[in-house]
Amino acid sequence: MSDILDQLNSKQREAVEALTGPVMVIAGAGSGKTRVLTYRVAHLLNQGVDPFNILALTFTNKASREMKDRIIKLVGNADAKNVWMGTFHSVFARVLRSEAFRMGYPSHFSIYDTDDSKRLIKTIIKDQNLDDKIYSPGFVAHRISGAKSNLITAEAYNSDDEILSHDKMSGKPFLGEIYKQYKARCFRASAMDFDDLLLNTFLLLENFPDVLIRYQKKFNFILVDEYQDTNHAQYMILKKLAANDENICVVGDDAQSIYGFRGANIQNILNFKRDYPDALEFKLEQNYRSTQTIVKAANTVIVKNKDQIFKEIWTENEDGNLIELLKAQSDNEEGTLVANSIFETKMNSHVPDSAFAVLYRTNAQSRSIEEALRRLNIPYRIYGGLSFYNRKEIKDLLAYFRLSINNKDEEALKRVINYPARGIGKTTQENIIVIADKADKSLWEVIEEPHQNGLDLNSGTQGKISAFVTMIKSFSAQVKTKSAFDLAKLIAHSSAIMKDLNEDKTPEGISRYQNIEELLNAIKEFTDKPKEPLPGEEAKDTTEGNSIPTLDEFMQDVALLTDADVQDKDGGDKVSLMTIHAAKGLEFPYVFIVGLEENLFPSIQSLGSRADLEEERRLFYVALTRAEKRVTISFAENRYRWGNLTLCEPSRFIDEIDNKYIAFPKRASFQKTAQTGSFSLPSPVMTRKNLKKLGSLHKNVSGDNGSNDSQSIDKIIPGIEVEHARFGKGKVISVEGAGASKKASVFFKNVGQKQLLLQYARLRIVE
Repeated sequence: MSDILDQLNSKQREAVEALTGPVMVIAGAGSGKTRVLTYRVAHLLNQGVDPFNILALTFTNKASREMKDRIIKLVGNADAKNVWMGTFHSVFARVLRSEAFRMGYPSHFSIYDTDDSKRLIKTIIKDQNLDDKIYSPGFVAHRISGAKSNLITAEAYNSDDEILSHDKMSGKPFLGEIYKQYKARCFRASAMDFDDLLLNTFLLLENFPDVLIRYQKKFNFILVDEYQDTNHAQYMILKKLAANDENICVVGDDAQSIYGFRGANIQNILNFKRDYPDALEFKLEQNYRSTQTIVKAANTVIVKNKDQIFKEIWTENEDGNLIELLKAQSDNEEGTLVANSIFETKMNSHVPDSAFAVLYRTNAQSRSIEEALRRLNIPYRIYGGLSFYNRKEIKDLLAYFRLSINNKDEEALKRVINYPARGIGKTTQENIIVIADKADKSLWEVIEEPHQNGLDLNSGTQGKISAFVTMIKSFSAQVKTKSAFDLAKLIAHSSAIMKDLNEDKTPEGISRYQNIEELLNAIKEFTDKPKEPLPGEEAKDTTEGNSIPTLDEFMQDVALLTDADVQDKDGGDKVSLMTIHAAKGLEFPYVFIVGLEENLFPSIQSLGSRADLEEERRLFYVALTRAEKRVTISFAENRYRWGNLTLCEPSRFIDEIDNKYIAFPKRASFQKTAQTGSFSLPSPVMTRKNLKKLGSLHKNVSGDNGSNDSQSIDKIIPGIEVEHARFGKGKVISVEGAGASKKASVFFKNVGQKQLLLQYARLRIVE
């Protein structure tokens, strides 16, 4: 093992060798965080620790798989597969399936995804005769999720006067009742949502001391990845599990805590030494990823945050290029500049498209980038779009799988009871739901014995429902006897989904059919793999009949996939487009960060408190540190928001980067070259002093082309001809309002009539 540890630098090695007691490893960007976790587990195994006594928690299944593979290679021992390693949700789902009976759930409970939860909430809102504009399903789902992340049960929510008073004052007094009904309906359907996997694990440990003691004794060593991203529920579960031995090692970087909107609490990592006063702290400050320019520039930004664990990230890598700053007149020109820069770098440096990533604060910003890339025939892929497992046809077939495994899964049943169409109409479905609600029974119980439950049906409908129930029961009977692939294929054909999709010969229909084929291929691959034991299980003899991978096991994996695990499979040599949140944990040689404007990045929602603004700064820090060789940041002087052209102020984050690390802006001349059809770029002409002038709403920063001052605005009257930088020449039709609210309706020859706010429109009067 000494040879293995020799592969670590001194700080990494110190962190790996400190095996007992509480340990916090502050791992800067690109400093080898995963390496420390991997070697630490390997070192524990080589020291004779039983793998069944090691709990290693990550935030993606991909991370845990890669770590486990690397550990096996390091120790050369297949026994390493028995380490309890996985995401918080996957590991605690395993625990809950073993202990579910204590909480009144079956071990085969369903796991509702976000869409399932929102559909159920929408149904409850409708049943309660509430306005879905006031109680929007998305808002209510977020509210319930926030409560669960803070370990507030439905009962606690409805007995807390402060919470109820807040809801009443905000005009949503029935949130507590919706939460109560939501919990009851999930329980009736034998279903938990993602937040329940944590909340119920905490309640299990809290309410059943024997279970807590058993798992405390079992998990002698606990390791946690990305500790800065943990929420209150995860924090409390870890506190309980580690209470005896306190052999807990957390690894993370407070400077990369960017998920506050999901409930992550940066105080968990900032206060670790308060929770464990004798904790050892190790700082990994050497960056192996980025150039010195990028590392130093990022340091000058993040140092502005008050709430942080101070560290000085450094690197022995080359100095590298200065950070390029692109100034565009509009968001469309910004897209052109970015695409053009990618094109030029590809040609000059002979690098593939996959070397580039364009990062933005909001998904809506991708439009102008996409259009510009398409014009230059540069292939790209968007992360965070509709993932494979969220496509309708895939969710339809998965709903059949879910219902076959758990007949009480109401969201799955409602999805497929009349798909493909089998004559069980909307009225019949509504009657089933009404009867189920009155009797407090599951929908399945009602349709399984319709007459006993008072469901009055004509003979034709009765026969169709009976046939549906019989079909699902036949699938259920084979869950444990057939392989996952054999049963999935049977369900796909017997349910008539394959037939229904095959009859649609449109390109969209063919694509949907092919997606089902791809799902079956994935299940076949799952079935053909040797069956690995679940955490805590001994490996089974593969000759046993129950050793075949079954459909319920496949569905457990699918239900627990994280965003990072379900990105589109559209790989290949393409530019990556994604939000900065989606980019965390990734790295690219060339990174473009677009939209560096006040109220966009930092977001306008973040300007109300220092804590929110500091999270935005950490987000910018994460964006900068994704780059290996070069960073380019850009902003637009004007951007359309809600149909209005708005003058934009450069982001404060640009000013926070030390001047010596920036090459100042370029602007497209809009002169297309005959050879490439792309726009030529003149030399940098701006200085920081001139850049700051863009922050003024009353000064003309574009010379003769602007008209922001009041005297110029007063000259714009109906009937005169004007010229707009984007729309070209046009005629003023009407003018209304006064002062900062003065607007003009202008008819442009190329784009038709537009209404413009004159303070920002910068119209030039055509003489």
